[in-house]
Amino acid sequence: MRLCYRCVLPDTFPGIRMDEEGVCNLCRETVPPERRHIQKAEYRERFEHLIREQRCRSGYEVLLCYSGGKDSTFTLAVLKERYGLNVLALTMDNGFMSPHALTNIRSVTDRLGIDHLLFAPRFDTLASIFRECAQRNIYPPKTLERASAICTSCMSIVRFSALRLAIEKRIPLIAYGWSPGQAPITSSILKNNPQMVKLMQQSTFGPLHRIAGDAIRPYFLSDEHFNSGERFPYNVHPLAFLDYDESTIYREICNLGWSAVEDTDANSTNCLLNSFAIYEHKRQFGFHPYAFELAGLVREGHLERSEAIARLTEEPRAEIISAIRSKLGLPAV
Repeated sequence: MRLCYRCVLPDTFPGIRMDEEGVCNLCRETVPPERRHIQKAEYRERFEHLIREQRCRSGYEVLLCYSGGKDSTFTLAVLKERYGLNVLALTMDNGFMSPHALTNIRSVTDRLGIDHLLFAPRFDTLASIFRECAQRNIYPPKTLERASAICTSCMSIVRFSALRLAIEKRIPLIAYGWSPGQAPITSSILKNNPQMVKLMQQSTFGPLHRIAGDAIRPYFLSDEHFNSGERFPYNVHPLAFLDYDESTIYREICNLGWSAVEDTDANSTNCLLNSFAIYEHKRQFGFHPYAFELAGLVREGHLERSEAIARLTEEPRAEIISAIRSKLGLPAV
């Protein structure tokens, strides 16, 4: 397996082509820094205009999907302290959250004065989904280029639960702590369109419903939500157009009572299941599910290539993989 000479995308990644210099097609197509700087300024201005439009004197102004990791913690602080928004934080406990991450969440939300909702879907339902994801591919290959099947399932439940809650509480914005490598700046401010949402929901609801049945319905939108006439909120991920520097992020969130989690892998600061998800994704598809994100961070100058390679080549801790397989009811390997 060859890695791109500039970023870290492997030649096993779908759609990647290496030229004679060993540079991938995405690196050759990258927006130059000066254009990216202009784009960020444009989207910051759009975001600030959107905030002014959506300001309200009562109720929440933004719902943040809060994992407790470094990026969502920093996003929470930005929304509250820099923009003065009335934030409701929403966290899903998938049964594998690091206890340290839960402590971080409590510390940060208390320090910032943030209302926080923690919801834990039935573990038997989640376990059935995670087991199936570990044994076969339940999604189209294109869906799994940027995240494992396990993470895609978790994130789908979070996203549609958040959208359902925002519609019911009439919250105009839903925010995510996605890094600049996870999603392009052009998607950083999007109005949810009901017809498009319905199509997107079906792409994940269908496979999950075939596994877990009606137990997953409370985490997705119903026909009543689509037909209610309520306004659908905007999605925003501010880290795409704000300055992004990991050392600065760590320094600022540590001042809020957040501290580094030591029981997760190098690509997660909150979830123990992530190691297992990475292991299974690499086994099934031949590339690391974080390759796209880390390559994007390297390409835009947010991460040293050597650090990205270290994160991609880290071996999973055998005791964690064994413990997760046991908790999910899977045979030992």
